[in-house]
Amino acid sequence: MCKYHGKDTWFQLQPVSADSEVQGKVHLELRLSEVITDSGVISHKLATRVLECQGLPIVNGQCDPYAAVSLLGPSRSDAKKTKVKRKTNNPQFEEVFYFEVTRPLSYTKRQFDVEEEDVDKLALRVDLWNASNLKFGDEFLGGVRVPLRVLGQAGVHDAWYFLQPRENGGKSVKVEELGSLRLNIVYTEDHVFPSEHYTPLRDLLLHSANVEPVSASTAHILGEVCREKQEAAIPLVRLFLHYGKIVPFISAIAHAEVNRTQDPNTIFRGNSLTSKCIDETMKLAGMHYLQVTLKPIIDEICTDHKSCEIDPVKLKESENLDTNRENLRQYVDRIFNVITTSGVRCPTVMCDIFFSLRESAATRFQVDQDVRYTAVSSFIFLRFFAPAILSPNLFHLRPHHPDPATSRTLTLISKTIQTLGSLAKSKSANFKESYMAAFYDYFNEQKYADAVKNFLDLISTSGKWDQKSIETPIMLKEGFMIKRAQGRNRFGMKNFKKRWFRLTNHEFTYHKTKGEGALCSIPIENILAVERLEEESFKMKNMFQVIQPERALYIQANNCVEARDWIDILTKVSQCNRKRLSTYHPSAYLNGHWLCCKLSADTAPGCTPCTGGLPANIQLDVDGDRETERIYSLFSTYMTKLIKMQEACGSKSVYDGPEQEEYSSFVIDDPQETYKTLKQIVSAVQTLEQQHTKYKRDKFKKTKIGSQEHPIGDKSFQCYIRQQSESSTYSI
Repeated sequence: MCKYHGKDTWFQLQPVSADSEVQGKVHLELRLSEVITDSGVISHKLATRVLECQGLPIVNGQCDPYAAVSLLGPSRSDAKKTKVKRKTNNPQFEEVFYFEVTRPLSYTKRQFDVEEEDVDKLALRVDLWNASNLKFGDEFLGGVRVPLRVLGQAGVHDAWYFLQPRENGGKSVKVEELGSLRLNIVYTEDHVFPSEHYTPLRDLLLHSANVEPVSASTAHILGEVCREKQEAAIPLVRLFLHYGKIVPFISAIAHAEVNRTQDPNTIFRGNSLTSKCIDETMKLAGMHYLQVTLKPIIDEICTDHKSCEIDPVKLKESENLDTNRENLRQYVDRIFNVITTSGVRCPTVMCDIFFSLRESAATRFQVDQDVRYTAVSSFIFLRFFAPAILSPNLFHLRPHHPDPATSRTLTLISKTIQTLGSLAKSKSANFKESYMAAFYDYFNEQKYADAVKNFLDLISTSGKWDQKSIETPIMLKEGFMIKRAQGRNRFGMKNFKKRWFRLTNHEFTYHKTKGEGALCSIPIENILAVERLEEESFKMKNMFQVIQPERALYIQANNCVEARDWIDILTKVSQCNRKRLSTYHPSAYLNGHWLCCKLSADTAPGCTPCTGGLPANIQLDVDGDRETERIYSLFSTYMTKLIKMQEACGSKSVYDGPEQEEYSSFVIDDPQETYKTLKQIVSAVQTLEQQHTKYKRDKFKKTKIGSQEHPIGDKSFQCYIRQQSESSTYSI
């Protein structure tokens, strides 16, 4: 595989049959010895011991294997069989077979004289078969062909072999008739050392967000030297997510990129390290979010096959343009609604990143009132939802690429959703096609722009309370509900009253009527849990409780849907609170005790685990050492560019004229700080390089080809022969 790395290669297609699809390995022992017959004649016999097999394939739900052993030569073919081992694909055979190899013509020579042929022309063939009761006969599982020259001077050979297919699968097929396939293969092989070996490089990487300027940091330099930003983004994002430092890192590089941007209309439009890192973060952290948001409607579109073609040129004779336009409009409306009402499910890590983007953009371009939205929509709509709709198979929303008609429908939906989310001033002008501009008139209403802005406001709300001082409060939800008096006055009435509730990302308040001052304000950081309240508490439906440190606020929504919406959004804005509860009381505290657990203390811990609401963070199966190893491999690959970047730093430090063209591709804001980081990177990489060299040298010495860990295959046989010859000064 490694010799095809990074290359476009044409491969001839090979025939596929049951004989060519093999797996597993076999353990053989061969011994060539002299035998004196009853008449006193010396002959040479081959003892073949079939010990065991591992990993044989299961055929039609069963595996009853046996081995057929043959000695092959120019004029002979002796065959023997082992017993059948039932119901196992790891059979233990432990059977020995004897084959007569030579009859000597002269007893004076040490080498083997043969009557029929030379020993080197003989080979042992071992085929594994599945014993079948079907009329079609036994099924071939794989085989090996072992030339007897492997016996060497000692006349003994003990090794594991990978099973191989029969030539051409037992069929005579002309390869050129099957055609060929062009592939571009990227092959990586990671040798991951114990964690302490990566400490210097890992510390440099994780410190990147704190380096001033961030362009002088290790992570940013990786993006500068890699041929493609994507190469750097993938391991960087996984590493920073694993150590919980992705938000400060992306915030730092995004802020630097925004400050370099001159036009607010081009913000985050290029394939920069920032955009690639955010793309990768959304893929990892937002996959479940996509599944719950888009998968049901995407499945329906792919199953229904409704015609949605609105290009008059492509319209079939049997199709009606108005019907197709209505089908497409309904699909767009439904997908737009599921997206813009999904804000409460957006993962926290994505919300924190979007908050940083919004604040950086709004600070940089204070005159443009919409830049706070376009900075976020350029990712969530243009790089997340729209691509997922366009190619659902790439985002695990569908198992296969859709058929051409469905793919066309998804393309039209994706283009419309992308434009709806862009909040452009003149959206119809965004479409090159007149039929798309005409179709978009359906959505040229203020309610769509308002829905997009409300959605973007919600998902760009930070869960970190140290940001609240610089953040403008955003109204998230409001409406009338009924609340039970909290009883602050010891003798006050605990009755139910209708109040106007209002939720921002800073506080949850209620008012006597809309527009009046707040009667009560609950800071978001004081919300410890939001849970449903059992109906038995007050004999009232659709109730929920907002639990605070001192008491719980009991609220009744107008219906079950409204109750669910309020619970979701309150949970969303409070899920990062440091003191969130793990247990709660599902019923109210009445008449001196909790109705659920009967405990009398009103401060008693909850008796039921909290539902947890929405996941606060994504849990990834990431090996931090492996990601650091991959980053080391990239630095090692691009070492010449690291050296060139060092030269560029030196050039910038001593030469204040026009920038030299050969160094102009690097972003270097502070030559001295960048040079300092580069020196540390080179030192860390060289240290790891020495470890790798030593590891490979030791591994080569310890690798025994033919062992259970390294069975002999077609490609490794010559290597085995060479290894044997190096350990002996002569051979047969």
